[in-house]
Amino acid sequence: MRRTITTLVSSFATVALLTFSAIAADTVIGDLTLSEPVARATPATAKVGGGYIKITNNGSEADRLVSVSADFAGMSQVHEMKMQDDVMKMKHLEEGLEIPAGETVTLKPGGYHLMFMRLKEPLSKGEERKVTLTFEKAGSVDLTFTVKSLAETMEMN
Repeated sequence: MRRTITTLVSSFATVALLTFSAIAADTVIGDLTLSEPVARATPATAKVGGGYIKITNNGSEADRLVSVSADFAGMSQVHEMKMQDDVMKMKHLEEGLEIPAGETVTLKPGGYHLMFMRLKEPLSKGEERKVTLTFEKAGSVDLTFTVKSLAETMEMN
């Protein structure tokens, strides 16, 4: 009987922890749900870093990610990487990134991403870093980005 109670309590604690983690990871601002904010760990001498996040627009109108800022970087921008004439090219999205109504846009390695430039210090695995995202309609939101290793960020979908 004691073993059954211990197993039940342990199972309940695990489910509660996983539920809390899933809830804690999402931030809602206006019609947008922001999930899985991650920054990539950098070598000690790196001057640039990347940030990734999933943005779901639950509304009936498009919104736009217009800017990003981070205290740990001298400048932050929204970027796009894509193949062009067999060459991978990256560019700053000066007009921001559209988040279409009813869709999810995933910022991840090799595609849309946040670019943290002129890093003031390295980003180390396991740290949490504050980043502010500003949307055209939903407004601004402060998020905590968890710093993960290169391998961990390359596994993102």
